[in-house]
Amino acid sequence: MSYQHISFSTEGPIAIITLNRPQRRNALSLELMTELIDCLNLIGRERTFRAVILAAAGKVFSSGHDLSEMVGRDINHYRQVFDVCTELMTRIQSIPRPVIAEVQGIATAAGCQLVATCDLAVASDQAAFATPGVKIGLFCTTPMVALTRAVGRKRALQMLMTGEMIDAAMAAEWGLVNMVVPAAELAERTRKLATRIADASSLTVALGKQAFYTQIDLDQPKAYAYAKEVMSMNALAADAQEGISAFLEKRPACWTGK
Repeated sequence: MSYQHISFSTEGPIAIITLNRPQRRNALSLELMTELIDCLNLIGRERTFRAVILAAAGKVFSSGHDLSEMVGRDINHYRQVFDVCTELMTRIQSIPRPVIAEVQGIATAAGCQLVATCDLAVASDQAAFATPGVKIGLFCTTPMVALTRAVGRKRALQMLMTGEMIDAAMAAEWGLVNMVVPAAELAERTRKLATRIADASSLTVALGKQAFYTQIDLDQPKAYAYAKEVMSMNALAADAQEGISAFLEKRPACWTGK
């Protein structure tokens, strides 16, 4: 895969996408977002991948939308920007592979949205997060969707209405990221988490990810009705039968992804 604004590499079953516009603070231009969508689509179709790491080059994870694309344009252009952004965020959660954000630095506005959208996130102790659009007259309304679902109403509104930065420790306390690690250990700890996920049946993880996002906004009776059907179907899968048998027989499971 060859791209202009992102880079792609692999480490065994782990796919690694790196935002690669460090000179522009990894701003999410239309071209970059389009490349990300294309790369995620390819990864989602490739069964050899078991997990995805979304990293960034340079000191900043992502400063959000490319503001040079937000001046002096008509409404159709702005709609296109947010349509593509929404497609990107939706794609992260819809591909069957878990996506883990590896956050080495500041993530603001749509960059913070990107972290909140990823299935999991590991942050360096030097990372920080903000939705500062209110300070420039453009409220972070689309980042609000992901942020609210990650940290809850009151904390999201505090970030959205003040635009103030929160550090990595607070981001972990609020649920925006899963863990905070020393900067020198970030890549290693992120890969350790990805590898742990990759050790499971790819079919089971894919079913679980899809089920999670389907049930999360349902009321409890509907969520249970959906979840019990998914789990019943999952029980019929070859990997489920293999995993249960391996556990009972006290041996390692041999996954087939079926």
